[in-house]
Amino acid sequence: MKRYIVGITGASGSIYAKRLLEVFAAKDFEVYATITNAGQQVWNEEIKVNIRQQLDDNKNINYLDNQDLSVSIASGSFQTDGMVVIPCSMSTLAAIAQGHSSNLLERAADVTLKEKRQLIVVPRETPLNTIHLENMLKLSKLGADIIPPMPAFYNHPQTIDDLVNFAVGRVLDRLGVKNDIYQRWKT
Repeated sequence: MKRYIVGITGASGSIYAKRLLEVFAAKDFEVYATITNAGQQVWNEEIKVNIRQQLDDNKNINYLDNQDLSVSIASGSFQTDGMVVIPCSMSTLAAIAQGHSSNLLERAADVTLKEKRQLIVVPRETPLNTIHLENMLKLSKLGADIIPPMPAFYNHPQTIDDLVNFAVGRVLDRLGVKNDIYQRWKT
């Protein structure tokens, strides 16, 4: 069974994390999710459903307290198939790029990088300043995949769900997870 970590931060775009968790749950993957305090606030504002309720409703999704650094995903000996930080605030992106591990999400990302496992960061900010870009470049050089949730329009999206599915589908593609949640380019 595939095992993934999902980190959710306080950047706008909780809908991306919600959709990724839905897809992972439908595939019966073992998922470990953690969310920052700001992430919880944004989730509550954007999704209008308590994240703990959503996570607790699925047996394959294990919610981990972001302040608990003694749990499994904080250790390199705990094997995973990768981690996705979705959405990723510029604050969390900077902490990961600098190796700063003040909470579980940052520590899990640090472990993912040090163990040479796949780390995908879905940054949500606009416009980007030079510091943001330098931090993304640093993470890219360290092996992380940077996948901003930029929409495509060749697939003629009709709803917000179409736009979300495109972004999440691209993350799944990068993880090597088969999916058909978005319309691909056709020639």
